Amino acid sequence: MLTSAASHAQTTTDGSDSAFTEVPELKEGFRLLYVQKYPEAREKFSSWTSGHPADPFGFMAKAASYLFEEFYRQGVMTSEFFLDDKKFLRGIEGKPDPERMKNFRALLEQARKLSAERLAKDKHDAAALFALTLAAGMESNADSILEKKHVDGLKRMKEANEHAKLLLAERPDANDAWVAPGSANYIIGCLSGGVRMVLWFGGIHGDKKLGMELVGKTAEKGRYLAPFAKVLLALAARREKQDPLAKKLLYQLTVEFPDSPLFAAEYAKAIGRPIPAEIKPD
Repeated sequence: MLTSAASHAQTTTDGSDSAFTEVPELKEGFRLLYVQKYPEAREKFSSWTSGHPADPFGFMAKAASYLFEEFYRQGVMTSEFFLDDKKFLRGIEGKPDPERMKNFRALLEQARKLSAERLAKDKHDAAALFALTLAAGMESNADSILEKKHVDGLKRMKEANEHAKLLLAERPDANDAWVAPGSANYIIGCLSGGVRMVLWFGGIHGDKKLGMELVGKTAEKGRYLAPFAKVLLALAARREKQDPLAKKLLYQLTVEFPDSPLFAAEYAKAIGRPIPAEIKPD
């Protein structure tokens, strides 16, 4: 049996520790996502996966590029969407781009296949558990928000929460994973009391405050998903009328990603100024 140190060396060599260390190529790919340069981000992720074909995280990152792009196209990560209960709880108007969704789901399937192979060898494989957490979480978003398959979305949400629990037991430093149970708790917490009682959803009972606290862990300490968690938390804060928190987070995002039209617009709306707003603390 490999010692802990030897096992860590092996995962670092084959690339599978990429989710738990900061890899410059992947970090740059995510930076491109956060400034809405989706094809360029995919090039970075494709380069990584070609050199690390056994690492599911690269495939998950590329899948995220398609999901984020469709979210941007549909205006999902905006205050207009989050503050409209009909959209936030029922999904977009119209339909998502079919080719983009086809590519998204194909990459999820590939990541799940690699993860299953890894778990067959080691049921505690953190890279596989992390990929499965992200796969279920992203698919839950796609099902519920983009394709309005709400029962499927809730099933995937439960799945993401279960994988996240297993992962965090193995790797407490997997701070990017907190966004899955956090968003699940927040979204279910936004449902009516009657619906929550019917769901009593596999240990996710729905708690908006807890949900925001868990998303906040990723926002504070996440390696790749911190900006995503920050915008989620900021938009949730706007829903909850926690304006100082929303302004703080959106200001941070605007400073960190000055080339992002999304963050600049949301910061301007949060502080009540014309778009684009001058970047300065309110």
